[in-house]
Amino acid sequence: MKKNIQKESFPGDKGNQIPIVISYLVIRNAIGILGILLPLVLVFGSFLFGHVKEILPSISNYYHTNMRDFFVGLLCAVALFLFAYKGYDKRDNITGNLGCIFALGVAFFPTSTGDTLSTRPPVIGILHLAFATLFFLVLIYFSLVLFTKTGKKVMTRRKRIENRVFRFCGYIMLACILLIALYFSVLENVIPGLADCDPVFWLESFCLLAFGISWLTKGKLLRNNV
Repeated sequence: MKKNIQKESFPGDKGNQIPIVISYLVIRNAIGILGILLPLVLVFGSFLFGHVKEILPSISNYYHTNMRDFFVGLLCAVALFLFAYKGYDKRDNITGNLGCIFALGVAFFPTSTGDTLSTRPPVIGILHLAFATLFFLVLIYFSLVLFTKTGKKVMTRRKRIENRVFRFCGYIMLACILLIALYFSVLENVIPGLADCDPVFWLESFCLLAFGISWLTKGKLLRNNV
């Protein structure tokens, strides 16, 4: 265990501060697990304890159900872990802090319901969409840029395999975001019946799944024994 942990250095780590190193791995794994759990908790919670018996158009729509507190709470937990996350240099820290801000924005600026009787100003929904987009872009940046860095001159075989996972997850997330943008800009009007399949919800869920796998890999929970 000690030998494996020391393969990765952290700010302030002098080789004998194993609890500090473990705490970084715990934070990474916690972020990944929360990302994967978010859509599952919302869907099953609203089905079992609420009156929602079908998939909603997007994950954000669960804010307007009995799962509002869980939606906000899980996003706040992700935001807290991102704020606490410290990587190799300032870029990691700044990116984590931005992710924290954007996650809180998604949580506290709810999506529009499309209800004309709603008392919320339209700008709230616009802010939610902006924060959600920026949050996902931060997650993509983590996978494609920050997680693939290495402080060693010669990249190990394990690191090369992990980088393939990070890039795969990053490109999956990027594809999901682009498809969501394509849906709202073109497909929603061209193929109205597509809305019955809840494409935004599923694309967001796949994006969060890829995000979770990326962070669990970085946290060594999903580790290749090679």
